[in-house]
Amino acid sequence: MVAVREPILHTISIMDLRPTQITVGMREVKAKRSAWRSKDQKKGGKFLGSHMIPVVLGPGDRPYVIDHHHLTRALHDEGVKDILVTVVANLSRLEKDCFWFVLDNHNWMHPFDATGRRRSHRQLPKTIAGLVDDPYRSLAGELRHLGGFAKDTTPFSEFIWADFLRRRIDARLVTRNFEAALVKGMRLAKSEEANYLPGWCGSVPR
Repeated sequence: MVAVREPILHTISIMDLRPTQITVGMREVKAKRSAWRSKDQKKGGKFLGSHMIPVVLGPGDRPYVIDHHHLTRALHDEGVKDILVTVVANLSRLEKDCFWFVLDNHNWMHPFDATGRRRSHRQLPKTIAGLVDDPYRSLAGELRHLGGFAKDTTPFSEFIWADFLRRRIDARLVTRNFEAALVKGMRLAKSEEANYLPGWCGSVPR
């Protein structure tokens, strides 16, 4: 019989967490902040106990977040100091260059800036508070919530959609008229042009 390993859980200060991406969609962060404020103390404690942040331990035992950046940023902005994390992998023994190589090859990092350009891991923010807004990530997240595409297990799938939208919708429309950008985005999401993207659920031609 194969032994089932229990997750290793730790409580840690949110400000000690190191991001593995540069951007988030701030509209999604805002929505998560609103959802958090709607919970009373009891429900808030239960929520934190059931939403563990997955981390990888890197050199110096630093915990690197590999998912749920939006939730973590929302909780930080709402004044939550500590959070429960689960250690997915302990890579603390690796040298720095090897550590980043392993993260990249496991799709545990997304070092792309708000213009969609890939950056060095050295340009990742040092804290969750340093994450910046990518309006196209907000657009992709809202499209998914509206049924533009399905939730998918592909790593960083919403960022893949964000890049697709970035190449087709003018940035001024996204920042000045988000609702109009959503309408255009929905048309694009349902088109054959997007059929290679994760979670695509457009019309299938007969």
